[in-house]
Amino acid sequence: MAEFELGRGRAVRRSYGFDEIALCPSIVTVNPDDADISTTIGGINFKVPIIASAMDGVVSPKTAVLMSQYGGLGVLNLQGLWTKYENAEEMLKKISEVSKEEYVPLMQKMYTEPSKPALVEKRIREIKAAGAVTAVSSIPQEALQLGPIAKKAGADIFVIQSTVISTKHKSTSSKPLDLKEFCKMMGIPVLVGNCVTYEVALTLMGTGVAGVLVGIGPGAACTSRGVLGVGVPMATSIADCAAAREAYFKENGIYVPIIADGGMVTGGDICKAIACGADAVMIGSPIARAEEAPGRGFHWGMATPNAALPRGSRVRVGTIGNLKEILHGPAKYDDGSMNLAGALKTSMGTLGASTIKEMQHVEVVIAPSILTEGKVYQKAQSLGMYK
Repeated sequence: MAEFELGRGRAVRRSYGFDEIALCPSIVTVNPDDADISTTIGGINFKVPIIASAMDGVVSPKTAVLMSQYGGLGVLNLQGLWTKYENAEEMLKKISEVSKEEYVPLMQKMYTEPSKPALVEKRIREIKAAGAVTAVSSIPQEALQLGPIAKKAGADIFVIQSTVISTKHKSTSSKPLDLKEFCKMMGIPVLVGNCVTYEVALTLMGTGVAGVLVGIGPGAACTSRGVLGVGVPMATSIADCAAAREAYFKENGIYVPIIADGGMVTGGDICKAIACGADAVMIGSPIARAEEAPGRGFHWGMATPNAALPRGSRVRVGTIGNLKEILHGPAKYDDGSMNLAGALKTSMGTLGASTIKEMQHVEVVIAPSILTEGKVYQKAQSLGMYK
């Protein structure tokens, strides 16, 4: 569906990011305390629709447990340091202390160490033993090896993630992962990503997955858009993939949740993601700012240590409070960085939405001035929305 012409004979369409849209109230409002922000993924109900990204600076076994205790979900990266090294804390300390010129070579060296099946099993059992919903992530190339180990150790959810995933992978050197067969083999909910289009999301849903992650390149530390030039702004990506979810449900009677992954820094971003159609969000940098986060005030993407073509930066996000404050408050700052669940409840109340499903249907407007209108003093003094 083309809307513009890029040049003679080259049609394109406009897409939108979170900073270009706003949510419009209706005649109805709801008491925020009565807003139900729970969501269901893979048959598991979560009181808070927030998933902590499978990144080493974000999720450790400890933070995975805390995320579950606070109503959300934390995903442990099976290609990360926690399954490569028994002394993962020491490796993370080195990453936090190295200079900005040296961090990529250091991480490339660290991450060449293979994941160890015994550590995969140990980390999963640590999370499971604490009574937490246990989710782990793998790249497609290692899913067949790690999937059975994770299932045996007690994982509740298995996530397959890559920069871009498809069901029609062409390769002369390796056989692509058969998602349909993998889902049958695992027997536990499998989430897959990432994608940004209606067609790919619809195709992925047909493989039997329990959820689709949406977003390519919007993460705070990700540089895929700069390195590869690939990506679609999040508001449009979510809306397109949510449309695929509705079409698939209408045709098959199966509801496959959409999880917005990346590009969300504040409570307002999360509210917009759900209003665009997401059932839940996956965030990294906001969780990396927690006192309990393993990154020690730093955050980096899964592709940062890539041996051939790094696509991520180690960014300093700082530490602003504990994980409970970031998720549930009370907030100590006025910039939307804390009490993310409270922000969603308040937004839903203001918009008259009692549930996530109702929030997905609130009015969204194109608003290029939403971040600048009336904010002269905040901008000049680096306050509030301009911190």
